[in-house]
Amino acid sequence: MLRPLHDPAAGALRVAGLISGSGSNLRRILEHRRALASSRGRATFDVVVVFSDTWNSRAAEIGRDFDLPVVVRDIAAFYAARGAPRRDLALRAEYDAATVEALRPFGARVAAYAGYMSIATRPLIDAFLGVNVHPADLALELDGRRRFTGDQAVRDAILAGRPELRSTTHIIEPVVDGGRLLLVSPPVPVVVPPGADLGDRETARRVAAEHQERLKEGGDWLVFPRTLEWLADGRIAQDERTGALHLDGKPIPGGWRMEG
Repeated sequence: MLRPLHDPAAGALRVAGLISGSGSNLRRILEHRRALASSRGRATFDVVVVFSDTWNSRAAEIGRDFDLPVVVRDIAAFYAARGAPRRDLALRAEYDAATVEALRPFGARVAAYAGYMSIATRPLIDAFLGVNVHPADLALELDGRRRFTGDQAVRDAILAGRPELRSTTHIIEPVVDGGRLLLVSPPVPVVVPPGADLGDRETARRVAAEHQERLKEGGDWLVFPRTLEWLADGRIAQDERTGALHLDGKPIPGGWRMEG
């Protein structure tokens, strides 16, 4: 039996936007919501709070520009106060549990990981339906494992000779970049400058950075807002027995691929 991840009959989907830096993905989500409200007369999802794990992000600017409450809990300060390194994920669970409590008054159902750079642990994963966008086609596998995960996914895909890049939205689950796939963006062509030596680390870094910026516009900013729209519309469901995701009643084991 299929059950929608959100039932529109229950009202608008309430979303918490999680960011660490510029929040450009969240801005595009908010702009998309505004466009939906204008074209439909209403929007089926609402971003109800902006949360940042860094004091110097642009969370306050986004809150100002879209009239939203902002919650900031600086994770570096959290770890410094406890004299522990940030890689201590046992302590991260304490941080995440406090974050959940800070967000509880806003009644969010979904957490949109819109450039949120901290690894989520069980308290945060279990409290919300987490949706993330990753700068790679997570449907691609090698030897049964997802091929382009982690912080260097764009660079790794280019060095592997991929002719195009895509962004993928997925559900946040305990394995980083290992959650069930939702939507896959249209392709963004890889264009390596003539004569560029990708064997040179600095050249590879620069080419990857340029492509990552192009992929934001041609990938992230298309697929992330659309994912939240379709979630809110009740179009994405899961099999209650297996957890497999479906779009409009059809299985999407590799995510639903946007073309063109």
